[in-house]
Amino acid sequence: MHISKLTQKGQATIPAAIREKLDLHSGDGIAFEIVNNKVILMKVSPFDYEYHKSLKSTLSEWDSKEDDEAFHDL
Repeated sequence: MHISKLTQKGQATIPAAIREKLDLHSGDGIAFEIVNNKVILMKVSPFDYEYHKSLKSTLSEWDSKEDDEAFHDL
C-alpha cells in the first residue's frame, strides 16, 4: 500500500511506483471513480471516448434552448 498526504488545497502526490506502473507523466490526465467506497485512479488517454461519453449525463444542466442560444457561436 502506498500512502500520501493531502495538501491544504486537497492535492496529493501520486507515489512514484504508481506513476511508473500507470506510465503517468506531468500533464497526463487522470480520472477518479468511486466503487464500493474505494477510489479507482485511471490514466486518461488524450481522447478517451468511453470516459467522455460517461460524462454526458452530468452535463444535462447545460442542455437547454437558452444555453444553445447563449453559446451557439463558441
